[in-house]
Amino acid sequence: MEAVSRTAQWTAAARALESERDDALFNDPYARTVAADTGFTLLERYAGAGTVPFLAIRTKYLDEAVVRTVAERGIRQVVFLAAGMDTRFHRLPWPDGVTVYELDRPALLEAKERLLADARQPSGRERHGVAVDLTEEWTGQLKEAGWKSDEPVLWVVEGLLFFLPEQAVRDLLGTLSGHSAPGSVLAGDVISRAALRNPLSRTFLSALREDGNPWLFGTEEPEQLLVDCGWAPREIRQPGEEGADFGRWPYPVASRDVAGVPRSFLFTCDLPSDEGTAS
Repeated sequence: MEAVSRTAQWTAAARALESERDDALFNDPYARTVAADTGFTLLERYAGAGTVPFLAIRTKYLDEAVVRTVAERGIRQVVFLAAGMDTRFHRLPWPDGVTVYELDRPALLEAKERLLADARQPSGRERHGVAVDLTEEWTGQLKEAGWKSDEPVLWVVEGLLFFLPEQAVRDLLGTLSGHSAPGSVLAGDVISRAALRNPLSRTFLSALREDGNPWLFGTEEPEQLLVDCGWAPREIRQPGEEGADFGRWPYPVASRDVAGVPRSFLFTCDLPSDEGTAS
């Protein structure tokens, strides 16, 4: 796999460790399988700066956002962008009739299929791997896989935006809103610019650069970014805040008024209606 794709095994290793805790926030029985040895090697290499508790919180937050959105909104199309080694198709309680689309690079999707070849295939749902380059035009391949642009969709953008330059981030988020039917939802995460310069993360960030996976983008104003790209933020949470803590975040949460603080943001957004209100 390409270097950037190997980080998917790093995050899978973190999910495996969380799943094996007595007080686990979630259970991912496939995480250790898809992480393989590479994931645990990278987990050790990228240790520090709160990465492991953050990955547990992010997984739990997005698990809840996905389950809640599908149940409450009746959405039956879910698209994971840069899906990596995500296993939510297998482990979340999906209602019948949901179709999950996993977008990522061809080599990663092929490796994932091999690693999960023996996994039980759940009934009542479908999964389609769609090989794309998200920095190029990709909606055509998604439509060919069966996605319907005239029906509501849940987009999940997890662990992706900080690997892209700013214009690519804005283009991607704008593409999502521009190809969404009323009632669609976006969930994901983004970091602050200060997180790219955090001295406590210097070793971690240097290791990412050396491995060909530099973090490139952050914003101090995630609300404005999302609005600019056609989304209406419903909630934006920092790890440690209510709704994004789960007893895992070990650090105090600085007020958003305090400048220069490295931050991560977890968000859920709606597609605005024609009148400018959330659908």
